[in-house]
Amino acid sequence: MTPGLARKLPPGTPNALEMLGVSKAFDGKPALDDAGFTLSWGEVHALVGENGAGKSTLMNIAAGIYAPDAGEQRLDGLGFAPTSPAEAARAGIGMVHQHFRLVESFTVAENALLILGAQARSTRQAAMLLLQKAKDVGLTIDPSRKVSTLSIAERQRAEILKVLLLGARILILDEPTAVLTEDESRSLLEFTRRLADQGLAVVLITHKLNEVADYSDRLTVMRHGRTVLASAPMADVREAEIGALIVGEAIAANTRPASRVGDTCLSVRGLRFSGQKSAHGLDLHLRAGEVLGLAGVGGNGQEELAACLSGGQKPLSGTIAIAGEIVNDLPPKARRAMGLRLIPADRFAGGLIREMTVAENLAMTDIAQSAPGRRFLLNRKRLDENAKQAIARFDIRGAAPGRRTELLSGGNAQKVLLARELDSGMKILIAHSPARGLDVKASAFVRGAIAKAVEQGAACLLISEDLQEILALSHRVAVINGGAIAGERVIADVTPDWIGGLLAGHA
Repeated sequence: MTPGLARKLPPGTPNALEMLGVSKAFDGKPALDDAGFTLSWGEVHALVGENGAGKSTLMNIAAGIYAPDAGEQRLDGLGFAPTSPAEAARAGIGMVHQHFRLVESFTVAENALLILGAQARSTRQAAMLLLQKAKDVGLTIDPSRKVSTLSIAERQRAEILKVLLLGARILILDEPTAVLTEDESRSLLEFTRRLADQGLAVVLITHKLNEVADYSDRLTVMRHGRTVLASAPMADVREAEIGALIVGEAIAANTRPASRVGDTCLSVRGLRFSGQKSAHGLDLHLRAGEVLGLAGVGGNGQEELAACLSGGQKPLSGTIAIAGEIVNDLPPKARRAMGLRLIPADRFAGGLIREMTVAENLAMTDIAQSAPGRRFLLNRKRLDENAKQAIARFDIRGAAPGRRTELLSGGNAQKVLLARELDSGMKILIAHSPARGLDVKASAFVRGAIAKAVEQGAACLLISEDLQEILALSHRVAVINGGAIAGERVIADVTPDWIGGLLAGHA
């Protein structure tokens, strides 16, 4: 799709949003430094930069979540300084965050009712408003379904409709395709173009340069909290130039780790788990010194497999063996003691605690083993010293031992998780979408850290919906479909047609 440069606007039409000289610091560390942003009506505007560049912080200020330390804002040409998300919403600014803000035990309509106020007095009225808005903007939604039963894409649609029901004329989408399949991403991006064609303004915070080129009208690039390219028409910028502006330095290409294959360290036979669609159990084996890439469309058992392997879920049948010992009945703590580590698909839902400090998150598993001091009596000085070393070793930008983890960018929060899991005792790593939602530089760092661990003798089961990630790191590739392995090949024999056929359900 070729974006049309913003609708023809009458001369003198004020900008939808202007942000001038905006600065913001957290715990004395600058997140924004004299940053600027200009958005026009009727356009999709891409805001890009590496993780920690300040993109989300800048838009959180526009959405009333943070107050700037300096700078000014204008909405439709008039001064604007929201003191809360509710105030920004009343002014027509709505933001859909990476981590959805839905009550999972409620239906879609009940979630909408929570924020609609006088617009809806009952769940039935909220449902009717949702259906009408969905029809107006070309989305589908079932207001009666519980959020817990929805796919990621369906939850995202529910969030977008909530924002639009509140009257958003400016829609800010923070990494909206990070957790979507290719088809879901295409559908969402086409939807943003329809909104722009209707006269709304859309901000697309993303690190995927193909999305920028194919769906956006204009582009703003941020680096280290500053705006390094402001509101450039997409037709005037080449993709290579965008990458250079984002990074500011060359990125080393990802390379597959050198293979020194050893003994089988993880063996799975006839594994069956809840929600499995295949009539067959799942079989796989993983050897020391290799990466086994598990490709598949989301929802084919990846989450359940990772949970069974790590001890978070009990399989219905079959066996899981670590170094020849069956561990079906062992809890996560015991499996960890055997060298098993996990990077979950959702870093905050399954790996980190937002409200805890960086030092506390880094030490969480050690605390369970009573490592940094006696049980119930922690050595805070030792925790902070260990954290400083991990921050330096993994280049966790914006981090300090006492800083809350929720204040870090997605990429730097992922590095906290990586620093904790890739410890000296790791023998088997279950990595579920380890670079999901990360920019080019952060992705390269994460993959490089995994490759280094494998070269030193660890084994990695890489579960990912990103084929490029699978192909860049794996020595063998298996495809999961319906909760079973549909096929497996060494990397030299892997072709797009082979993977595509197995993903679609036929060889």
